[in-house]
Amino acid sequence: MKIKGREVVEGKAHGEILISEEPIGFYGSVDIETGEFIEEGHQLEGKNISGKILVFPKGKGSTVGSYVIYGLAKNGKAPAAIVNEETETIVATGCILGEIPCIDNPDKDIFKVLEDGSEAHLDTNKGFLEV
Repeated sequence: MKIKGREVVEGKAHGEILISEEPIGFYGSVDIETGEFIEEGHQLEGKNISGKILVFPKGKGSTVGSYVIYGLAKNGKAPAAIVNEETETIVATGCILGEIPCIDNPDKDIFKVLEDGSEAHLDTNKGFLEV
């Protein structure tokens, strides 16, 4: 299955899908050293985002979140790619700084057609995520 989307940050990635139906605010939510999701009560609490194709609706919260995403990339603990319904400025900036491929505006309901643990390829140049 292919899901078409709009390129936010160029690149290619391969990995396991990790889905959150809740928005993510990276500042205070993710351990920058390990990639573990530490926000209490969040759907992803206790899961590791490192190397995953992280799927979530949009970012939330502090602009410091951009630097958390960048820090994850510098520490080798960033997601392999990010797929959003709508990529707002905080997530886009973090992906640009961390060189993390990113798409948004998918042509399908990503929360109905994608499953945690599925293997996927993202190619922003071609504009699609293939599961």
